[in-house]
Amino acid sequence: MQSDTGFPRADAENDFLKARRRQVLSRLAAWLRREPDDVNIMLPFDEVVEALGRAGERRLGPQVIRLDSIVGSVDRTRDFDRRFRPTSGRLRQRWERLARAQRRGEPIPPIEVYRVGDLHFVADGHHRVSVALALGQDTIEAYVTEVRTKISADGIRFRGDLIVKNDRRLFLERVPLPGPARAAMVLSDPWQYTVLSETVEAWGFRLMQDENRFLTRAEVAARFYAEEFQPVVSLLRQAGLIGDRTEAEAYLAVSEQRYRLMRTHRWDDEVIAALRQR
Repeated sequence: MQSDTGFPRADAENDFLKARRRQVLSRLAAWLRREPDDVNIMLPFDEVVEALGRAGERRLGPQVIRLDSIVGSVDRTRDFDRRFRPTSGRLRQRWERLARAQRRGEPIPPIEVYRVGDLHFVADGHHRVSVALALGQDTIEAYVTEVRTKISADGIRFRGDLIVKNDRRLFLERVPLPGPARAAMVLSDPWQYTVLSETVEAWGFRLMQDENRFLTRAEVAARFYAEEFQPVVSLLRQAGLIGDRTEAEAYLAVSEQRYRLMRTHRWDDEVIAALRQR
């Protein structure tokens, strides 16, 4: 609970000082824990949408949204940290004015946000979000515009996660798999999406040569999944060679070893051990 002296001006000043102190302590804690630099940085809206691929948008109108779903900003990523605590004293005058208004019970206009999946990004109202969080509120009124994207925003926590999302989007553009097959192609290393793209394309090229006809990307993707990926993954599972990896990671590991087998004609304990470790 925030301290309450009964004097809105004094309480608002104290609210701002506490918010600034918490922001500095959070930076210090991140430094002590050697956390990545992007842990306390709010997500930039444009970078998120670019990584996921914009598919369209629609206005949803006024709604009540949870404050903990607000993770980023359209254009104010430097003025506030990930929890919308002010990063400098430059914002103090306006921040305290809003805090006084809220403490007096004055009406506060709704903020404006973009929604991407379950995440919200502030277009207008950064100070209002910051004050609401500092005063311990859980929800806030907002005008919401929903942005539809080509791939899901699930799993995005930090700015570094956008690299994986961007490479996955590019992979699915090159290899347009249907629903269940898309879900199976999960990789933790962004570069592996490029490797898998090239693996599928090479497989498709050999298929077209064998059948002496052109196949679309969608046709190659569907046949790769049914005729190559699923049978190999089934064999790997029966042999106990998947381990704690995803199916796609296990497939790539054995696919890399295929060329070694072609050169050496070996299938011994050393090769199997390499498959388990990759």
